[in-house]
Amino acid sequence: MRKKLIISRQNMRLKRPEVAQILGITPQFLGAIERGERNPSLNLAKNIADFYNSSIDELFF
Repeated sequence: MRKKLIISRQNMRLKRPEVAQILGITPQFLGAIERGERNPSLNLAKNIADFYNSSIDELFF
């Protein structure tokens, strides 16, 4: 599980569907990324990191 992704989203008081819509992905895919079941492309990982004002390393490793 990628707890940092979940914590970052919750700290912004956003729900998964809201973040998914902003990122242009489905809530189900975002959930799978948060649970560590799926890996985002490098481009999507960068977009997620930028959205949370963080780095890819901080969120995914």
